[in-house]
Amino acid sequence: MYDNGKLTVPVKLCYIDAFSGVSGDMLVGALADAGADSHAITAAISSLGIGVDLAFEKVKRGGISATKFNVSGGVTAKHRHLPHILAMIERGDFSAQVKRNSSAVFRRLGEAEAAVHGVPIEKVHFHEVGAADSIADIVGACAGFDLLGVNRIVCSALNVGSGTVETEHGVLPVPAPATAALLASKPVYSRGPAMELTTPTGAAVVATLAEEFGPMPAMAVDKIGYGAGFRDFHEHANVLRLMLGQPSGAAEATTITVMEANVDDLSPEVLAYAAERLLGAGALDVSLSPIQMKKGRPGSLLRVLAKPEDREVMARLIFSETSTLGLRMYSAERLVQARDWVQVATQYGMVRIKVSGDGCFAPEYDDCRKLAQEKGVALKQVMAEANLAYSRRHT
Repeated sequence: MYDNGKLTVPVKLCYIDAFSGVSGDMLVGALADAGADSHAITAAISSLGIGVDLAFEKVKRGGISATKFNVSGGVTAKHRHLPHILAMIERGDFSAQVKRNSSAVFRRLGEAEAAVHGVPIEKVHFHEVGAADSIADIVGACAGFDLLGVNRIVCSALNVGSGTVETEHGVLPVPAPATAALLASKPVYSRGPAMELTTPTGAAVVATLAEEFGPMPAMAVDKIGYGAGFRDFHEHANVLRLMLGQPSGAAEATTITVMEANVDDLSPEVLAYAAERLLGAGALDVSLSPIQMKKGRPGSLLRVLAKPEDREVMARLIFSETSTLGLRMYSAERLVQARDWVQVATQYGMVRIKVSGDGCFAPEYDDCRKLAQEKGVALKQVMAEANLAYSRRHT
């Protein structure tokens, strides 16, 4: 593909849907399930000389057919240091891109371990993450992405699990300290059985390779792969889903969570404050509608639009700030036009103008409100000036 005479690489997008967490073996299984050559993945790992036995098998988790990646045997040295692992990767018989990505994941993992234990990265003993199966998982995942031609990765909010996990350092809380360090600033939550759902290996891969975290971007999906976890849960299908394709060009087409509650025993002041708290916590929109409830009582319908990964936060706020005892939640599709921001100068000051893809525009309310208060003029006058300034600029 050429753009103005220059060769460009088409974007191959992979969305990682980690609703049951993410581990290295789930990633490799999902990539093979989506079409990555399992024999090529096996050959790449085998070239490391760690003596592992590898197998891919079809299983079911929660009724969903998925691929399970199994690693057994191999060298079981108690401690491995980062230079040793990086040298092993460099000697591997696979592409330079796989070597770069695998090494980057291990460096990221080493940085997290060093921070947790308070030692220089050169002295980090990798313990579990330096074991043969973790090396196989990381190299296998990087090889799988390479085989599928993936050059952009986006990851959902991560279900990290809860409870405790047995490690070389004893019993630790979930998420394990290294996992928590790797996922700092990333969207995470806990749902399902009390166990570790996101492992340090899985966290290291997504923290290193994913460009963004959040809802699925607008895309045309070509392939879907499911990687199986070790256990089969009653609460949800224990699988990692990968969706591969190309960006669709739509500005925004995502799934949101709609949350509703009927309230008939709160004052308008309290409801208004609850709406303010929800918006401040990241709600996409909050509305209050008058309704008539049982026994003829007038009430209010509180409706909150939120990102799926934020629904637990929103639910806690609704229960704490209102008197409702129940909450309805359902998914809805949200389609938003492309929009951009343009600044215009008015006699009162600078105002941002929101411009949609079809050319419609509107001044930013907060900017106009601030200028109206500062200059002592009517809000509608500032907004009219901003509209006129934009119109003149684009005629």
